[in-house]
Amino acid sequence: MWKLALHTVSYAGVWRGQARLGMEETLRRAKELGFEGVMLMAKRPHVSPLDYSEDDRRRLRALLEELGLAVACLACYPDFTAGIDQPMMPFTEVQVLYIASLARLAQDLGTKTLRVFTGFERKGIPFEAHWDACVRGLKEAARRAADFGVTLAVQNHHDVASHHEALLWLLEEVDEPNCKAAFDAWAPCLQGIRGEELGAAVRRMAPFIAHTTCADYVPLPRWHHDPALVNYAAPSPPVYWAVPMGEGIVDYPAFFQALEEVGYEGWVAFEMCAPLRGGGSLENLDRCARAFLRYMREERWRNIGKG
Repeated sequence: MWKLALHTVSYAGVWRGQARLGMEETLRRAKELGFEGVMLMAKRPHVSPLDYSEDDRRRLRALLEELGLAVACLACYPDFTAGIDQPMMPFTEVQVLYIASLARLAQDLGTKTLRVFTGFERKGIPFEAHWDACVRGLKEAARRAADFGVTLAVQNHHDVASHHEALLWLLEEVDEPNCKAAFDAWAPCLQGIRGEELGAAVRRMAPFIAHTTCADYVPLPRWHHDPALVNYAAPSPPVYWAVPMGEGIVDYPAFFQALEEVGYEGWVAFEMCAPLRGGGSLENLDRCARAFLRYMREERWRNIGKG
């Protein structure tokens, strides 16, 4: 069974109505809920390198050890295409410097993994320029992180290389031994990849997978009302909001079975990072966190679709 971590963004108050806890309160919550580790949000209001002096880092590590919680990884929030329309500004250097500071923080807190992003596409900029910015930024950031014994795990999240085939190509082009993948199931699902196709994606990515984070979602249909027609126009893309694990459309049975097949031994984290069915009260957040632990520890995903 994999080790299970709580992404602290789940209690950071980042979406409408979500309760907010400080770092220490969130860690104690993770312990009480029964998690083995935490995925630390590496920005305010949790662990920003601007706010954590050497003494603060020692105190945080001491608290983690007291609670018996491991740090699965730090969740880093770069965007390597930021400022791509303003080439005179050193935006890539800013991103690399942020990651280097977090690599040191990761070392201080006893973890060897930084979850990172690629970049968003900006209108009017050729795709190859976006791609090149991500490759160059990730390569230099990986080399800086290596000085601290830290691996970058690139999440299939942002526009650039969100599809697994593109992510595989990107990692091969970056070509740094400490640049891996934080490969999640929800992104392929929203791209229409499920079942055996999702399993095949996991097998393709297997040599690079260093981390994964879970969340489950359901689509809410959207329509545009046109008063002149007294009717609704063609449907808009649905919005996806979060539900407890196993209640949404993400094909976790196929995903976890493939992870097991390829021998994945890393962390499986859980996050509540979108409006959640039942609201954002502490009681509902706790309920959904416990549902994730039950889903994973009782291996409920094994029985879905069987008999």
